[in-house]
Amino acid sequence: MCGLSGEIRFDGRRPDLAAVERMTDRLAARGPDGRGIWTQGAVALGHRRLKIIDLSDLGAQPMTDADSEITGVFNGCVYNYRELREELGRLGHRFESTSDTEVVLHAYRQWGTACVERFYGMFAFALVEHRTGRVVLGRDRLGIKPLYLAPTPDRLRFASTLPALLAAGDVDTSVDPVAVHQYLSWHATVAPPRTVLNGVRKLPPATVRVVEPDGSHRDHRYWQPSYTRRAEYADMGPDEWRDAVLEALRTAVRRRMVSDVPVGVLLSGGLDSSLIVALLADEGQRGLKTFSVGFEAEGGEKGDEFRYSDLVAREFDTDHRRMMVPSDRVSTGLYDAVAAMSEPMISHDVVAFHLLSEQVSKEVKVVQSGQGADEVFAGYHWYPELAAVAREEEPQRYAETYFDRPHADLARILEPHMLPPDDVSGRFVREHMALPGAQTALDAALRLDTHVMLVDDPVKRVDNMTMAWGLEARVPFLDHELVELAAACPPELKLADGGKGVLKEAGRKLLPREIVDRPKGYFPVPAIRHMAGPVLDRVRETLSAPEAKKRGIFQESYVAELLAAPDEHRTKRGANALWQVALLEAWLQTHGIT
Repeated sequence: MCGLSGEIRFDGRRPDLAAVERMTDRLAARGPDGRGIWTQGAVALGHRRLKIIDLSDLGAQPMTDADSEITGVFNGCVYNYRELREELGRLGHRFESTSDTEVVLHAYRQWGTACVERFYGMFAFALVEHRTGRVVLGRDRLGIKPLYLAPTPDRLRFASTLPALLAAGDVDTSVDPVAVHQYLSWHATVAPPRTVLNGVRKLPPATVRVVEPDGSHRDHRYWQPSYTRRAEYADMGPDEWRDAVLEALRTAVRRRMVSDVPVGVLLSGGLDSSLIVALLADEGQRGLKTFSVGFEAEGGEKGDEFRYSDLVAREFDTDHRRMMVPSDRVSTGLYDAVAAMSEPMISHDVVAFHLLSEQVSKEVKVVQSGQGADEVFAGYHWYPELAAVAREEEPQRYAETYFDRPHADLARILEPHMLPPDDVSGRFVREHMALPGAQTALDAALRLDTHVMLVDDPVKRVDNMTMAWGLEARVPFLDHELVELAAACPPELKLADGGKGVLKEAGRKLLPREIVDRPKGYFPVPAIRHMAGPVLDRVRETLSAPEAKKRGIFQESYVAELLAAPDEHRTKRGANALWQVALLEAWLQTHGIT
């Protein structure tokens, strides 16, 4: 929930309050229920509130704990805030509200930066110590909630979205060639701390940053599960693993029902979202609101999976809504979705989530969603191939299987000034996979996908598109205890049954066979995948705009080749190459970057 912003000065000047107000106002969609600004000394904070926990004004932010002289802004939800509140109460703390934000402030007073290790949830926060001027920034373990940074020698600005930082002004908006290399290699993912802009960075997941008044800072990464077999699970067989996964998922789903407003579910009809619905029904939820989206067929490709979502809705008697989007609505909604992106994202379902969230937000403020299961439980088709190779061979095999294109291909795609001298994306993968704590080749791949690729692709997608409509999405498959359990699970159990084997076995205890054994689905948007007429018209306009010509990221001959056959050029992972090129340029233009 919510959006936060702030500025810290290091040059002895007062913060630019007007800039903080502009950032805060740019976050209005994330927090339509309240607005607050606070400043003292060299720091100013801004906040937009989405009322989920403690609907009274006592939960308003920025919030100050007068006893400890700490002021903070918070985005997200600490699901175990009630338990922490009781524990802190026994330690002598007194509370004025029932909000989780106040619990965060008191937890910091009690435990310092180690407080994050006690939080079960998704969050980003900024805390200011009045007496020292020190500012503490933190982000949850899986990076579900974003925190963008715009550093200069004289100051640091931060916000929940990149466009909010742009609204403040005075940002270096030159394009980062390393980030573009990653974007074109990894299906639009850019790994932290980078973004596509040289002047904006992002705090990595599971990180606490302590910023001193002189501008120096130190980072602490407080969580990273070991992808190894653990002694405490040594005697567990397949049935025990199935039951352990099911119980951990049940706990994760239950945690994410903590709310003072109703919670719905985004129901695709796939295994993951269907399991969430089944577990909620098993917990006694009645009249659960569920939502599905589909698109008109294009190029002979069907654009909906209502058959399966309807089946689940009937099976568990949910209050179900389904939304069919015509192709012409895709083209008109496309640039609204681009405007909602903190970073360029090419996956078709970004439009699906944006259009669906618009409708869902009219009925509920909170939903659970099934993102993350494929990375956590090895559901993608490339995992069996990666599991079969030796550790030293895996970075190369990963690149061959996962990358959209090899480094050599980028020489004819990018203008020379945008091409890094070496394969920076391949080097990143090699270095990440060489880190200790992954027992097998598959473990190394799952660690990379869960803690890097997942965070800055599907997780970011869901946060951006839902919060654009003041809708909070919670992702139980990224419960950190469930992720820890899955990381320790034997690879063969995850790879079984075509992938996600242990999760499918859990599903068979609750779901109809048609759901568990169905072909793997996704959010198809045929109008984009096949560059249907209205979408193609938008793409041509974007790539022929003066800004695109002046910027010169892509070679004109390559762009002309794509436009001559818009539905024929695909990356190794099946993305429409024209869409990938156009989306980056569309994002830059939409956000006023010249």
